Amino acid sequence: MIKTVDEYHKKLNLLKKYDESYYDLSNPKVSDSKYDALKKELLEFEEKNNKYKFVGSKVGYTPSKKFSKVKHLEKMLSLDNAFDFSDVKNFLKKIKNYLNFDIQKEITLNAEPKIDGISASLIYKNKSLIQGLSRGDGDFGEDITENLLTIKEIPKIIDNQDLPEYFEVRGEVYIGKKDFQKIKENFANPRNAAAGSLRQKDSNNTAKIPLKFFAYGTTQVNQKNFTNQSEFLNYLNQCGFKTNELSKTINNIEELEIYYANLEKKRSSLDYDIDGIVYKVNNFELQHRLGNLSNSPRWAIAHKFSSEKAFSVINDIEIQVGRTGALTPVAKIDPVTVGGVVVSNATLHNEDEIARKDIRIGDTVLIQRAGDVIPQVVSVDLSKRSKTSKAYIFPKKCPCGNNTIKDYNQITKKIDAVRRCPDIGYECQYMAREKLKHFVSKDALNIDGLGKKVIDDFWNLGFVKLPSDIFNLDYNKIKNLEGWGELSSSNLKQAIENSKKITLEKFIFSIGIRHIGQENAKIIASYFKSIKNFQKLFNNSQLNKELKSVREIDGIGETQINALNEFFSNPKNEKVIKLLVQELAIKDFEIITNGIFANKTLMFTGGFERMSRSEAKSLAESQGGKVLGGVSKKLNYLVVGSSKPTKSKMEKAVELDVEIISEEKWYKLLNR
Repeated sequence: MIKTVDEYHKKLNLLKKYDESYYDLSNPKVSDSKYDALKKELLEFEEKNNKYKFVGSKVGYTPSKKFSKVKHLEKMLSLDNAFDFSDVKNFLKKIKNYLNFDIQKEITLNAEPKIDGISASLIYKNKSLIQGLSRGDGDFGEDITENLLTIKEIPKIIDNQDLPEYFEVRGEVYIGKKDFQKIKENFANPRNAAAGSLRQKDSNNTAKIPLKFFAYGTTQVNQKNFTNQSEFLNYLNQCGFKTNELSKTINNIEELEIYYANLEKKRSSLDYDIDGIVYKVNNFELQHRLGNLSNSPRWAIAHKFSSEKAFSVINDIEIQVGRTGALTPVAKIDPVTVGGVVVSNATLHNEDEIARKDIRIGDTVLIQRAGDVIPQVVSVDLSKRSKTSKAYIFPKKCPCGNNTIKDYNQITKKIDAVRRCPDIGYECQYMAREKLKHFVSKDALNIDGLGKKVIDDFWNLGFVKLPSDIFNLDYNKIKNLEGWGELSSSNLKQAIENSKKITLEKFIFSIGIRHIGQENAKIIASYFKSIKNFQKLFNNSQLNKELKSVREIDGIGETQINALNEFFSNPKNEKVIKLLVQELAIKDFEIITNGIFANKTLMFTGGFERMSRSEAKSLAESQGGKVLGGVSKKLNYLVVGSSKPTKSKMEKAVELDVEIISEEKWYKLLNR
C-alpha cells in the first residue's frame, strides 16, 4: 500500500517505464501479474487522493508512434454546450437570425442522447470497411482500423444496393455499465476503458473488451443523398448499424423541454453513460446553409444535464492568474464526491461573485458540477457559519506584485467584474506561464507530449520562460529527468519539430492576444495574408497606420483594435514575437482564387429577403471575397439589401465610384 506522495511518484515513474517497455519497445520488463498489482496499488492511492489522477485518467502508454495519423475527409467538429433552456433558446434564436427566419418560425430538430464515449469515423469503399479513425484533433485522426474491426456492432460489409462508392459513418464507441462491472478493476470509468481499448497496440487485446457502437452521422458529401437527420438514421439502421432508439424529432421548444425532462429521469436506468442531449437542425439543407465556426457547427448544440450537488467546507481561497491576467478565485474544499467524481477545488468565478454570495473561508457550501464538468460554489449554508467568521477580502494585487485593475466595458457601459493584472508583456510570471500553455494547446501549436503539467515542470526547472524557448530545449537534460527517457524525449523533440509548420491564423491565435480568438485570428490572417505583412504591426512607426486599415475589416471592432494596439505597443511583446517568427515556418493564409469574388472586397447594407446578412457575408468569403466594415476606396462592391439600406453608405459608394450590387443581382451572381 502506498502511504506517501513521494512513494506514489516513484511507483508512477516505474509504471511509465513498464508501459514504455511494453507498448513502444515490445519488451516487457515484468510479468502481467506484477504489472497489474502495481497499477491497482496506484489506482487505490488516487481514489483516496483526488489530486493525483494520472493512472485513473490515462490508460496505457500514449501510442504516438503506434498509429499513423490520417486526415479526415471532413473535419470532425466538437459541439458548443448549453447548460439550461435559456442557452438552447439563444441557440435557436441565432439560427433563425442567421437564416433570416421569422423569430416565431419553428425549426425541427433531431434530439439524440449524448453518449459519454469515444468518437470514431468509419470509411467504406464499395460496401467494405477499409479504414477507421479516432477523432484526434479534428483535422487528423489516428488509424485504429484493426481495433474497430473487433466491435461486433460495426458492420464489416454493408449489404445495401443504394450505398455510394465511398461512404463514411461517424459514431460513438462505448462500454455498457453492466459490462464495465466485469473489468472495472483495471479502469477508472467506462469512457477511459473505451479510450484505452481503442488505442491498444494488439487488436487481440481490444477484442477482449466488450465495446459497442452507436452511429449518429456522416459527412456533408454523403448527406446529399438524404433530406434530413431522422431519415439518415433510419437508413443507417437499414445498413446494419445500431442507432440510439431514444432519438426523436422535436418540433418546438415545448416538446424539447418534455423530452429533456423524460430523458434525464431515465438517465440512471440506461445501460450506458450519457451526460446530456445533442440537438441538431434536422434538415440537411439548412445544416449546409448554417455551416460551421472554427471548431463547432452552427446547427448543433449539446444540452448538458443539470448538475449533481453536494456540501463541503472551504478550507482556503486561492487566486489563480490566467494568460490574459484575469484573477480567478478557487475554493480549496474538503474532498467530496459530486456526480461520481471526487472534487477538491471549486471555482468562485470573480470578486463580485464572492461578495454577492458572501463566501468566506470556513463556510459550509453547496457544490455543483456545472454541466457535469466544472465544480462551482452555488450557495453558503449560513446556519453552519462560525460566529468568528470574517468576510473575505479580495486581494488588490496580483501574486506577481502588480496592482490589479478592472476594465470599463464599452458595450455594457459597466466596470468588469473580473480583476486583472495589467501586465501585457511577459513580466508577470503567472501570465507568462499560462501563455505558454495556451501556445502549445490543441487549437494553437498542438504539441503532442507538451501539456500543461509538462510546461509547469519545465518552467520550474527554468527550461522555458518564453515561447521561443520551446524550440531550443536541451533534450540531454530532459531524458535524464525523473519520468523521462531516451524514447520519450526523442518523441517530444519530433513533436516540437513537426509543430514548426503552422498556418498564419493559428500563429495569430497562438500568441495569445486578449480578445483575439480563433474566428478573429482567421479574419486578421485573411487581411494580412502573410507573416511578412503581419509583422508590420511589430513596427511602432507603422502600427497606427496598419490598425487604421484593420479597423475597416468587418468583424473586427474597437475592442479587438485596442487589444492589438496594447499588445504590439509593448516592446517586450514585440521582441518575444520576433524571436518566435524566426523559429517557425508560417504558411500564408490560403486564398480562394477561383471564386466569384476572388481578390475582391465587399460590404453589405440593408436587410435581405431570403437570407441574413451573416449568411451573405459567409457566402462572399466562401467565394474568395473579403468583407469590409466601411465604404472606402478599397471597396469593390457595395451589396444593397431591399430593406432599409443605409443611405449615407450608398451615397459614399456613388461618390467613390464603387459598384453597387442590388439584392436581385446578388442572388443571380450566386445562382440562387
